[in-house]
Amino acid sequence: MLTKKLPTLETFLFLVSRRASHLARQQYDVIVVGGGHAGTEAAAAASRVGAQTLLVTQKVHTIGALSCNPSMGGVGKGHLVKEVDALDGVCGRAADWAGIHFSILNRRKGPAVWGPRAQLDRQRYRQFIQSELLSTPRLTVLEGSVEELLVTESNPEEPGCHRVTGIRLGASLPISARSVVLTTGTFLSGSLFVGQNTSPGGRIGDAPSSGGMSHTLRDRLGLKMGRLRTGTPPRILKASVDFEQAKLHPPDSQPSPFSFLNSRTHCKAEEQLPCHLTFTTPAVDQVVKESLHLNCHIQQDTKGPRYCPSIEARVLRFPGRQHQVWLEPEGLTSDLVYPQGLSMTMPPDMQLRLIREIPALHRAEIHTPGYGVQYDFVCPTQLSPALQVKSTQGLFLAGQINGTTGYEEAAAQGLWAGVNAARAALSVPTLALSRTESYIGVLIDDLVTRGVTEPYRMFTSRAEFRTSLRPDNADLRLTLKGFEEVGCVSSSRYQQTVRVRDGLRDALAALQDVSLPATTWRVKLPCVQISGTKPTNTTGLEMLQYNDATFEMLASIFPECLSPFIEFSQRLKIEAVYRPHCILQRKEIERIQKEESMSLPQDLDYLSLPVSLSQEVREILDRIRPSTLGAATRLQGITPAAIVHLLNYVRHSGKKEKRTHRN
Repeated sequence: MLTKKLPTLETFLFLVSRRASHLARQQYDVIVVGGGHAGTEAAAAASRVGAQTLLVTQKVHTIGALSCNPSMGGVGKGHLVKEVDALDGVCGRAADWAGIHFSILNRRKGPAVWGPRAQLDRQRYRQFIQSELLSTPRLTVLEGSVEELLVTESNPEEPGCHRVTGIRLGASLPISARSVVLTTGTFLSGSLFVGQNTSPGGRIGDAPSSGGMSHTLRDRLGLKMGRLRTGTPPRILKASVDFEQAKLHPPDSQPSPFSFLNSRTHCKAEEQLPCHLTFTTPAVDQVVKESLHLNCHIQQDTKGPRYCPSIEARVLRFPGRQHQVWLEPEGLTSDLVYPQGLSMTMPPDMQLRLIREIPALHRAEIHTPGYGVQYDFVCPTQLSPALQVKSTQGLFLAGQINGTTGYEEAAAQGLWAGVNAARAALSVPTLALSRTESYIGVLIDDLVTRGVTEPYRMFTSRAEFRTSLRPDNADLRLTLKGFEEVGCVSSSRYQQTVRVRDGLRDALAALQDVSLPATTWRVKLPCVQISGTKPTNTTGLEMLQYNDATFEMLASIFPECLSPFIEFSQRLKIEAVYRPHCILQRKEIERIQKEESMSLPQDLDYLSLPVSLSQEVREILDRIRPSTLGAATRLQGITPAAIVHLLNYVRHSGKKEKRTHRN
């Protein structure tokens, strides 16, 4: 996997244009609009499921571009990357290929909340993604701008008021499809802001999507939409940075791959590049305050990202504080530095003045100024857990169009929207991921049940079952399901995961069979602090729960039964530590899964339902239209009493339906 030869940009463009010449006489199962992180995962996933797929993007050479920060993963976000990989997605393997600085964040805490992260080489990442798309069967790539969606009357046998049947590219002929996935990112009626200047666009150097798209969504389909904003920092010439005045942060000595298919990363440990940390000064606050009247982006009411705010927002919200600025490399051969934490939209001359008030950047030169972006999004409570628009058959949404921020959140949604768009196109029922089995499930459930008031970012704190949803076991949680139920995982990956599952199962059984008195363990493992005395023997699995005990230690004592499983040593250690917690959580998980299995009819008339519900509760249920009883329990404003009444109604209706069916 890590020795593949990547195609040149010229090869990629040639193959795309060659394929595009046949479009006039083709019809597709799935069309994906947008070539960012959501779009590439959606297109690849739809193809893996078996759908003939078309990916349409404004510029083919920007497919897989890292529009903002050159990194992947982090706390919560790293979990999403591991899960996307477990479902045979692309971004994890791309990060392993393009990574130039690997680290595990949150190591001081338990492995359940570790955050795998990597700095990426922008060019390598883009090349890998483009190579993957070119080698994906059933996938065609087309350069073009989508002017509008093709909308017809809905199929009366399915829920929904409209049906999307394809797209129209400018003045060209329409292209038909049974499912369409929109992954427009920041390009949906996007506007760029620098100082007092505003121009249309979703990224510097690129035009926004057609205004007809927003018009179709809002006026033709009747979707509730909003507006969000984000921003990016200026790019700085590396040669102008005084790294001596910043704190060196080296990468991990042993890079940890994102993908379960990879045992190593493309970048060797000794070839990794460091990051550097510096801080703002009081003079930075002064520049921000002096430039506010020249900064129209910061003055507007549009909501921006709470967890990745601009330096202007930080200074205004926390005046007098020192703020971190991470100086991150953009590539092995790049002459640019990305100043994480300095997103700004003030005029370019003021940006330069602000940057030079930071010690390590006192003589910095700006290559590209920072800028802000405002864009339309669709309120995600109008989506089903399959990421399909409830009121519109055949239309799926993923990424920032749903109100999220971040590559990882976009990739996760894109994969799941692509899977379900393909399943719908192939007349197979769509699927939902439970929040009890994945962070992707948590992400989607939060979006479709709670909506957003600001760009949504994933954190481990959003998941109720963190000890079960760990980065290390994403393959066991999702790969088997992805092959057996979803249909998006290759046979080779499935077979590898089966081997790992069986190996871990046998290793845990062997650990359970190893049993000695505590006094004997103390003799054999004098460096492990074994507390108290137990009347019964202690198993190897229980010993592995001690902080100082490792599987390698136990294998050296019992080589015959344990040494065959040495490749799983870290995973066995983590499994042993969390096993008691996971057992305690099992009942709660089963309760939620039972509630999730109780479907609520999408045509249910909550306003006149013969159940004791307050008018407020009725209006919330009617507006959000949760797909399951479990989703209803998580809606703000829904009382426990209302859930009981709804549960009784669903049960009674189900029994009545069964009796009618029997008669």
